[in-house]
Amino acid sequence: MQDIHYREYKILLRPEQFYAPKRFEDYWNEVKGVAKKHGVGVKTNDDAFQRMVREVLFYDTPNYDLYRNSFILRKRTFYDDGWPRPEHELAVKYRSPDREICTAVDMVPRIVGEVEVKFKEEILPLKDGLGGMRSLYSHNCIVISPGVVLNQGLRDITTVFPAMAAVDVDGDTKIDLVNNIAVEEIQVDPGHFDFGHGFEAKATIAIWRNRASETSLVGEFAFQAKFQHYDEVHQKAKRLSEDFFRDVQTLAPEWVQLGTTKTAMVYGIGAKQVAHSE
Repeated sequence: MQDIHYREYKILLRPEQFYAPKRFEDYWNEVKGVAKKHGVGVKTNDDAFQRMVREVLFYDTPNYDLYRNSFILRKRTFYDDGWPRPEHELAVKYRSPDREICTAVDMVPRIVGEVEVKFKEEILPLKDGLGGMRSLYSHNCIVISPGVVLNQGLRDITTVFPAMAAVDVDGDTKIDLVNNIAVEEIQVDPGHFDFGHGFEAKATIAIWRNRASETSLVGEFAFQAKFQHYDEVHQKAKRLSEDFFRDVQTLAPEWVQLGTTKTAMVYGIGAKQVAHSE
């Protein structure tokens, strides 16, 4: 079974809490208070609340066949001073609560360029209550490319990403923007946590908005640790990170949005119900 090299802890946040830019810092101060309670080391970055803007687009068939089969196809564009960078980040993900199923999917693409394949464990709150945690495994392929065209047939996509050929849909089925929504992502990188024994994690706080209506959709607090081998993560540090994750939910409940993932929120905006494994 493929080894896990990343562990990312994610908590959805209520969009109405982000009514002003200073709310990023307000929430970070709440989180720092929880960290202090647990003896978790915290370092705040010098440019902690410098806001980065990105456009996030999800693509799927009209019946959302990719998402129904646990695949996610996402394009992200980064902006500098209001101008889009020429390169786009194209991500294909396979997500499942079953580690064995997730690791068996071959995410290596047939493309020349800057490619990164990651296998990570995502730690999420329970869907119906605060203070718990569950695992969702994510097998990701990230491609950096200047020429990304996605509104075409599924066959063209599976030629580059053969893992998607497992989706039982006609190859001529068109791929298009999910719910016709372009997401504006505003993110800050406030700092990082030290859980001891070399187990450290970088933190992010983000808000997703509907670009057309400027309506806030959902926020997210996340922190991610990277390591060589999952079995080498010190158990004491791992337990501390999990206790901290639980208390961030329960000690600041007015911030937490119960649900599944940001992706599920975007798919759920439309009238069509989408069965998924998240």
